[in-house]
Amino acid sequence: MRRITTKVLVVGGGPGGYVAAIRCGQLGLETVLVEKSRLGGTCLIRGCIPSKAIIHAASRYAEMMEAVAPGGHLGIHLTQAPSIDFLATRSWKDAIVDQLSGGVAGLLKRADVRVVEGRARFTDAKTCVVACAEPVAITAEHVILATGSVPVELPFLPFGRRVINSTEALSLAAVPNKLVVVGAGYIGMELGIAFSKLGAKVSIVELQDRILPLYDRKLVEPVHRWVKARQIDLHLNARARGMSETGEALVVDKADGATVELQADHILVTVGRRPLTQGWGLEEMALTMNGPFVQVDSCCRTAMKNVWAIGDLVGEPMLAHKASAQGEMVAEIIAGRRRHFDPVAIAAVCFTEPEIVSVGLGPDDPGAADAIISSFPFAANGRALSMNAAEGGGFVRIVARKDDHRILGIQAVGQHVSELSGEFAHAVEMGALLEDVAGTIHVHPTLSEAFHEAALDGLGHAIHKASTRHRNLGAA
Repeated sequence: MRRITTKVLVVGGGPGGYVAAIRCGQLGLETVLVEKSRLGGTCLIRGCIPSKAIIHAASRYAEMMEAVAPGGHLGIHLTQAPSIDFLATRSWKDAIVDQLSGGVAGLLKRADVRVVEGRARFTDAKTCVVACAEPVAITAEHVILATGSVPVELPFLPFGRRVINSTEALSLAAVPNKLVVVGAGYIGMELGIAFSKLGAKVSIVELQDRILPLYDRKLVEPVHRWVKARQIDLHLNARARGMSETGEALVVDKADGATVELQADHILVTVGRRPLTQGWGLEEMALTMNGPFVQVDSCCRTAMKNVWAIGDLVGEPMLAHKASAQGEMVAEIIAGRRRHFDPVAIAAVCFTEPEIVSVGLGPDDPGAADAIISSFPFAANGRALSMNAAEGGGFVRIVARKDDHRILGIQAVGQHVSELSGEFAHAVEMGALLEDVAGTIHVHPTLSEAFHEAALDGLGHAIHKASTRHRNLGAA
């Protein structure tokens, strides 16, 4: 067995692990990264990137379908319906993944990070054995655990045959005629809407009384309206019970006591993700757990000296950009810098139709009871109108403290609003006031003007809507 001794060992090549490894290399730390499959992790290989590619293709296909309808779309007329070769779409998606994964490999190489491909298993807190063509034992002074997460499997709907997870949904050979989605969280809604646009008959089963239950009702209303208008079947307050006797349908107990069978080519289970804590020797490392997660402090230190954990492994929010930020921080701490992880808020995006962005406090959250709630509709935004993105009730909303106008949270729902997430996160993180946003000249015509107008609305003098608040600014 070969043996490697290194300063830093990173286990997991996802957005947390590879960022940590690259930053370690940049800082002159001898670093080894172990990844059992492809560089990029769930986000790049099996989640964020491939799903957004499929969502984009689905949207383009749906727009072309609208142009076939009587009257066309935006003056564009197609004389026959478009067709989709989903294998070709999948190949295009895979090419994007290949490009990005190869890019990560190049960045690691330039940072002098040694990559070992294989499955790591720890024998103690600082040593792992990697199962590969020529097994190798790696011992390190510092270990960064970035093993990520995996889809939750329901015991009565085990993955296999017709029952698939999100990874398998992104690798289907064809668009299913009938797709049942179990779970109306962001993954289920994103993929359910995308396959509906591609022509599948989609049914969604959700145990709670509404879709996207982690977001407030007003923010979800435009998405719910779109789903109903496109005739996606919603079964809310409903419980999936298992497969039918024929194995061709999902048995669902509905809120009214009725039991129905939903025929499906595939049943996509999206009821959440869990940290990947099994199969790599966690039990040999004497780490303290916090429920299903590895417990860490504000610097991502575990209970074992010089063992660090980041990303999905350490808790919510289970987001790629959180993992990357933690990975960069840990690398700098190992190099001797003083850092800790204490963001004011982390933005989350739901790539539904329309998209949802949320950062910080919402109007229903504790701490927002006496806040200023202001908003601006995209129906009054020139850029939204010019992109045919103003319909459906989209808006930007700001939650700010009443006493000093400090912005506590920002939400938006509408087409393309994901591109505003950076500005929203920046405003909350820097502790911006309503006056800061109102006093910043926003480019015309852009969607960002809705953010500016929402801030003005909070101050009582929005220009392009009747403000909900009125203040005598001269006496303020």
